[in-house]
This record gives sequence, C-alpha cells and structure tokens, in this order.
Amino acid sequence: MRQVVLDTETTGLDPQHGHRIIEIGCVEIENRRITGKRFHRYLNPDREIDAAAIEVHGLTVDFLADKPRFYQIEAELLDFLGDADLIIHNAPFDMGFLNNEIGLTQSDVTSMDAICTVLDTLVLAREKHPGQRNNLDALCKRYGVDNTQRQLHGALLDAEILADVYLLMTSGQSSFALKEEQTEVTARNKRKRKFDPKRAPLMVLKATAEELELHVQRLQEIDHKSQQQCLWLNLERKH
Repeated sequence: MRQVVLDTETTGLDPQHGHRIIEIGCVEIENRRITGKRFHRYLNPDREIDAAAIEVHGLTVDFLADKPRFYQIEAELLDFLGDADLIIHNAPFDMGFLNNEIGLTQSDVTSMDAICTVLDTLVLAREKHPGQRNNLDALCKRYGVDNTQRQLHGALLDAEILADVYLLMTSGQSSFALKEEQTEVTARNKRKRKFDPKRAPLMVLKATAEELELHVQRLQEIDHKSQQQCLWLNLERKH
C-alpha cells in the first residue's frame, strides 16, 4: 500500500482569485512505513504574494524569482505521486490549488481527482475527536509529535509532521503496531526538523523611535487607569 502525504504553500487563499502554489512537499509512506522518499519544490508564481500569506510561510517574491514554474515540474510531480493514495490535511484547499495549476497547463491530466484518491486527515480527526481543535499543531500535541521546529509553515516540514500524526492517528489504540509506530516517530522526532537552508531568512523589522515612544505612552496610560497598575511597568520597577 503506497501513500503520499502532501502539503502546499500558496500566494493566498483562493485560486479563483488568481492565487498560485509556491511550494509543494510530499512524503512517501509504503505499508505504513515512511520510506525516506520525498518530493520538494519551490515555485515561481509570477505574481505578488499576499502579506498575510508571507506571515504564515515566510516565502517572498524575491526568493522565488529564480524558481521553476508549475508546468516545468508537473510531470515530475505526477510521476512521484503515481497511483498513490494522497493524505492531505484540509484536502479541499490543496486539491483546489493543484487542480487549478493543472488546468493552466497543457497536460493530458484534467485534474488530480482523476488520478488519485484522497484521505483528508482533518475530516478523520474531526470524526475521532469531535468538538476539539484539530489543526496540525493541536494534533501534534495530542499525539506527542514534536513540532518545535514549526515556527513557520513549510510544505515539506508540514508533510513530514502530518505523516507522523497520520500513522499514530490511524493505529489501533491497543495494538502492538501502535507501540512500534510510536517508537519510530520518537526516533524521527529526535532528529530535529529544520527548514530548507536555502530558504530566505525572514526580514526583521525593528520598532522606530516614534513607535517605542507610543508604546511607552500606552503603558503609562494603562498604569494610570488600572487599579492594579501596568504589569510590564511593575516588572521594570522591581528591576
């Protein structure tokens, strides 16, 4: 049984508004074992990236300027996916973008749905844990998967984390297989996951003198109006 855990990063939220995929990450699972085979590409979207999206994944137009377009890596991606079942968290989002990208190329493939079956781990998590938070960070905490390196979203990093979460989430709770898979996940967690070293560092914007002055004024205002005074100013007074 071959499965591929897939994740994407994008320029925004809706492909119908012209947004594009800028990163694809895939991790192969075969017979419930992570094989080590991966597919990872950054893509040039030929458009601007929403500021809110950059805050999530940190990818900028400058970093992506020399990366290939989707049509240039499409055949390689489809070859890697083959006839595998896809595992995606919140599948409609990623599948919508993938189908949009395929629709913009001259490929014989009409859509991802035509060649792959999809398991949505968000739907699975909601069935197993109704009424609880089921985003990837919450699932990591619930199943003991280390995501301390996930300060930003990254397609390959998130696919690796989701692969571990999926294997634990779909194991029999009292089976030997669960203990075995937990051991494997623990071993992988000891190897720190890091973003691609080629990834551009985030820009650090320091507060201006005017902004710092406004901040101090705001703290003083809180200190004056609050009966318990301002916590931050109290800490400064103690030191």
